[in-house]
Amino acid sequence: MSKYLVFAAIAGICVASGLSLDHVPAWRQLLFPVLSAAAYLQGRHLPARHDWAVPALAALPGAVLLVPEPARGAGALMCLALFVVLPWLAGRFRRQQADLVLAGRERIAQLELIALRERARIAADMHDSLGHELALIALRAGALELAPDLSPPHREAAAALRASAVTATDRLRETIGILREPAPADPADERVEALVERAREAGMVITLRAGEGPRPPTVERAVHRVVQEALTNAARHAPGSAVTVGIEHRGHEIVVVVRNELGDTVAVPSGDGSGLSGLRERMRLLGGSLQAGPGDGGFTVTARIPVARP
Repeated sequence: MSKYLVFAAIAGICVASGLSLDHVPAWRQLLFPVLSAAAYLQGRHLPARHDWAVPALAALPGAVLLVPEPARGAGALMCLALFVVLPWLAGRFRRQQADLVLAGRERIAQLELIALRERARIAADMHDSLGHELALIALRAGALELAPDLSPPHREAAAALRASAVTATDRLRETIGILREPAPADPADERVEALVERAREAGMVITLRAGEGPRPPTVERAVHRVVQEALTNAARHAPGSAVTVGIEHRGHEIVVVVRNELGDTVAVPSGDGSGLSGLRERMRLLGGSLQAGPGDGGFTVTARIPVARP
């Protein structure tokens, strides 16, 4: 309401000053630029619905005086048009122009965010699927290379295959590092038991201890993602080591613990890789937590996932 009153006061003062233009003192001459600036600011910074009605009502006295006193009525309307309506319209135009620029920037920001999320989804899918499969290929090739009944040429071919798989994994991680942004992505719809069985078929020694209890689809995908990332890291950094996977229901949360042994010559992962960073973000979004690091001759990944999202 105050916006209308201010605008009405500006228009009323201008109309009153335009009723007598025969003798214009200096203070009234300075008043017109001040009213023009106020009208411009009104249109530029103080938008209001139906504010066009204010100058229309302010023009009524001048329109009424056009018949009995044409000079005074025309002077009032001229002053209103020149010193109020035109600056006010210029202010409205500038405000609309600024709103369009702001809307364009917001749209660009939204499109960039969509593009970043799509890149993050692609990177997560590549990491979850290709990275895991390449690690299993390297593990199979390593087991084949150590087979006692293999001929030397075949052993060299298996070694070359393992080296190629490791190189491909490194290049995949570099590509993921370029694409990835912190954003959650869902893994494939696969049970943890099936994931562990596939890893066993590839040659990993895994002990699975899964407790009884329901796991909602969201929790099941999160558990799958934790186990998949831990098995991938174990196959990459500690090939041939025994892995223990534990899934336990504790109250209103599920605790997933994946531990693999580390030999003396195996490089210990830092626990800050892109895959584990993505897992920490996923657990945070689910209201849980993730800890990963070496200790007691092994590397342990522990995730706590609430059954019901807070």
